[in-house]
Amino acid sequence: QVQLVESGGGLVQPGGSLRLSCAASGIVFSIYAMDWYRQAPGKQRELVARIESGGYTAYLDSVKGRFTISRDNAQNTVYLQMNSLKPEDTAVYYCHTIIAATRTNYWGQGTQVTVSS
Repeated sequence: QVQLVESGGGLVQPGGSLRLSCAASGIVFSIYAMDWYRQAPGKQRELVARIESGGYTAYLDSVKGRFTISRDNAQNTVYLQMNSLKPEDTAVYYCHTIIAATRTNYWGQGTQVTVSS
């Protein structure tokens, strides 16, 4: 049974930082790409960052230079370091992976990030 459990969200002032974590279980973590998505109220869910099994990373344009995705395969965990946070980064952030062999998407429960003074 695949489980993704996020943590690390919270309330932070503009310009502040947070680090999100996503602990995975039930999969051979090291061979799968891992993603962070976010969904703000009234908006569609969007892909924020991706890290491939080999370490290649990609980012949403609006977070480039501020967010960094990384992974620790020994701990089965993916991280999202968020710096210089802006009010428009406020959203629920979700961890995601897809198992291509079964065409199955897996999502975490989400963690709320609120950027406000």
